[in-house]
Amino acid sequence: MPNTPLTPGLAAGRLPPEAYAHNFDDLEPVLDAHEAHVAADRCYFCHDAPCITACPTSIDIPLFIRQIATGTPEAAAKTIWDQNILGGMCARVCPTEQLCEEACVREAAEGKPVEIGRLQRFATDRVMGKGVHPYSRAANTGKRVAVVGAGPAGLACAHRLAMKGHDVVLMDRRDKPGGLNEYGIASYKAPHDFAQAEVEWLLKIGGIDLRLGVELGRDVTLDSLRAEYDAVFLGIGLGGVNALRAAGEDVKGVRDAVDFIAELRQQPDKAKLPIGRDVVVIGGGMTAVDAAVQSRLLGAQNVTIVYRRGQEKMSASRHEQDHAQQVGVRIVCNAAPVEVIGQNGAVTAVVFAYTEDGPEGLKLLADTFTLKADQVFKAIGQTLVAPEGMGGPKLATQPMAGVWTGGDCAAGGEDLTVTAVAEGRDAAEAIHASFGG
Repeated sequence: MPNTPLTPGLAAGRLPPEAYAHNFDDLEPVLDAHEAHVAADRCYFCHDAPCITACPTSIDIPLFIRQIATGTPEAAAKTIWDQNILGGMCARVCPTEQLCEEACVREAAEGKPVEIGRLQRFATDRVMGKGVHPYSRAANTGKRVAVVGAGPAGLACAHRLAMKGHDVVLMDRRDKPGGLNEYGIASYKAPHDFAQAEVEWLLKIGGIDLRLGVELGRDVTLDSLRAEYDAVFLGIGLGGVNALRAAGEDVKGVRDAVDFIAELRQQPDKAKLPIGRDVVVIGGGMTAVDAAVQSRLLGAQNVTIVYRRGQEKMSASRHEQDHAQQVGVRIVCNAAPVEVIGQNGAVTAVVFAYTEDGPEGLKLLADTFTLKADQVFKAIGQTLVAPEGMGGPKLATQPMAGVWTGGDCAAGGEDLTVTAVAEGRDAAEAIHASFGG
C-alpha cells in the first residue's frame, strides 16, 4: 500500500505526484501586462511617498510604478535594481505587507494597498527573461576586494563593487551561491530554480570571481584575507541554531528547521522527502511558518506551531500566519517545551508548559499539555558561529580596519533578504569611498 497522510511515523510519498507539483509551484504567479497596468493605475504617485521610507533599500516605488503604467517596464526594472540588485527575489519573499504595502496610502484609506511586490516582480522578471543586464563596469581601479559569503548581502556588495571597477573574489562555503535565497526560504515562494537564475544574471556584470567550497576559518583566515586584499566584506550569515533547553531534545526526529528547509529546497523530487504524520514546529518566526507550511504541503496530517508568547509577538507577519492557518497549520501560543518524549530512540510527543509573559519576563506555569509528534522542528532563532579569532554574539559594524560586515552576521541583523541587500550595497559604497572613490 502506498503511503498517505495517515501513515504513522516518518514517511515519503504521502501524496500523489500531481499534488507535489501543485503544492510547490508558484504561490503567486507573475502578473501579465494587462494586470500590471491595472495594478499600476491604482498608485497615487505620492510626493514624499511613505512606501519609499518603508523600503529598507529605498527603491523609488512611485517612479517604477509610473514607468510600468507608461509602458516602460525595462526602465522600471532599472529603477528597482539601482537600489536593490536582488529586486526579483525580494519581490517574491519580502514581507511587503509589513513594509512598503503597509505604508501605502491606499492601505490606510481603503484597506487594499497597491500591489507593489507583484509589480516589482512583473518589471524585473520581464527584463531578466530577456537576458538583459543593464549595468556595465567602470574602468578597472586595480583594487581587489574579498567578499566572504555569497548570500544576499555578499551578492549585493560584490555587484556594486564590480560596477565601480573593482575586482571581487566572492567566496562561499557551500556548493551553490545564494545563501538565504538558495537554502533558507520556502520552496513555493521561489520555485523553478529562480535563486540560481538571479545569481547567474547578477554575475553578468563581470569582474566577480566566484569561489565555492571556501570557508572562513577553515580554508582562509581573516588575517590572510586582510593581507592579500585591499578590503574584506563579511556576509557569512548565522551558522548556529538555538537549543530548546528541554529534556530529551536529542532523540531521533528532532531537527533544526533551517536544515529541513535547505534539504527541501535542494530536493527536486519532493515525494522522496520523508515527513511525519504529526509534526510540531517550535518557534514564531518566518522559519517556523515556512517549515510548518511545507510540512503540510508534503502531506503531514497534523502540523502545529507552538510559540512561547502571544500571537501578536510572533515575528512572522500576520499575512504569513494567516497563510499557514489557511493550509491547515494550527498555531498555539503562550506555551514552551519542557520535555521531548521518546520511545525506542525516536520522538513520540512533546510536553509543553503554559507561559505567562509579564513585566518580569516569561514565566512557566504549572499547567502542561502534551502534543503527539513523530517529527519536531526547532525554529527558535539562529546564532552566529564566529570564525576563529572573531568572538562575540554579533560582529561589529566594522570590527577592524579594512573589514566591513552585512546581513545576519552583522549587528542588528533582521533576517530579511531586503535588509541584507541594503547592508551589502551600503558597505560596497563605503569600501569604494575608502579607496578615494
